[in-house]
Amino acid sequence: MTTSDTTTGEETMAAPPVRHWPALNLTGVDFDPVLAELMREGPISRIQLPDGEGWAWLLTRYDDVRLVTNDPRFSRKEVVGRQVTRPAPHFTPQPGAMDSVDEPDHARLHRSVASAFTTRGVERLRDNAQRAFDATVDAMLRDDPPADLIERVLEPFPIAVNCELMGVPEADREDMHDWTRRIRSSTYGIEAGERAKRDMEAYFAEAVAAHRDSDGEDVISLLGAAVGRGDISAEEAMDLAGPLQIGGEAVTNNTGQMFFILLTRPDLLARMRDEPGLRPQALDELLRYIPHRNAVGLSRIALEDVVFHGVRIRAGDPVYVSYLAANRDPDVFPDPERIDFDRTPNPHLAFGYGAHSCAGANLAKLETELIVNTLLDRVPGLKLAVPPEEVTWRRGTLIRGPEAVPVSW
Repeated sequence: MTTSDTTTGEETMAAPPVRHWPALNLTGVDFDPVLAELMREGPISRIQLPDGEGWAWLLTRYDDVRLVTNDPRFSRKEVVGRQVTRPAPHFTPQPGAMDSVDEPDHARLHRSVASAFTTRGVERLRDNAQRAFDATVDAMLRDDPPADLIERVLEPFPIAVNCELMGVPEADREDMHDWTRRIRSSTYGIEAGERAKRDMEAYFAEAVAAHRDSDGEDVISLLGAAVGRGDISAEEAMDLAGPLQIGGEAVTNNTGQMFFILLTRPDLLARMRDEPGLRPQALDELLRYIPHRNAVGLSRIALEDVVFHGVRIRAGDPVYVSYLAANRDPDVFPDPERIDFDRTPNPHLAFGYGAHSCAGANLAKLETELIVNTLLDRVPGLKLAVPPEEVTWRRGTLIRGPEAVPVSW
């Protein structure tokens, strides 16, 4: 369990040595060996990542992760403008973005779009999303195998559903799809990604401005109305819209990892096919298990001294948490390296925790459920079209996932 004490007179242990954590191009669903070693060495570490300056604290225990991510003594806002050690040059908080502000600004920004991401707000998309996904699967099945499951299904579907939630009209969705791919992939080059980001920002600026008197339920309408009321600025609306639109990247990569596991573990695939009632529980376990990202996410800054496990974190120190490590904490998840569809309860942190947890968690769950259920039920002969070792994985990315999953049926 976590122990924290803000008294300055408490005797504490010496800080652990700084460990270099290189940018690893990991393939498959194996757990990061550097993170595994850090976890074995203790609950609190000091790390140096490939970019930025200095070192940062890393906390890996489940209870510690939940404490830091829900405690106002650790600030996201204070990271802005600092060269904190980080996984990549572009992985820095942006001023005004929802993931880089503290309360009460975070709550104000979140309120502007919250109704779209509630269970009710997301469920209104279910029927259209199911029809859209069925059409996507139909198109794949009309062609002779093999097919790339990422290209044909797992990438276009989340983008399409996100467009529906955002309120992007059908006529503009091809452009949105193209911009999203260029922003989130290094394949097209930095210049193409920056140009796509500017194009998307200009699109949303115009769309939000046109919806200032809207009473619609989509995100663009909600942002326009919030700007019209003066709840948020036009710049804040733009900073919110882009990340919400491209959030489908996580679903593409997560479901890609899930199907890689299922198509290489026939015992697990058979259980999910034969026991439909088990699927919600099984999806939770797969979310707990898959290595969603490489390294760590965004850091926080300690606003005052806090002691964890006898080690003092000083005010001003940068702090990272690892949700991947928390999801493998044996005190919370017995035998954590095993995929156990019967695991219950399963309080995983795949969508984060606290104020900055994933705003689109309900949407991601809906999309994942539709993808997995539909492919399991409609494509009973689905199998890898290449040996597992020939599946290619994304390189140089922060979100881990297969680049292509060739399948046949």
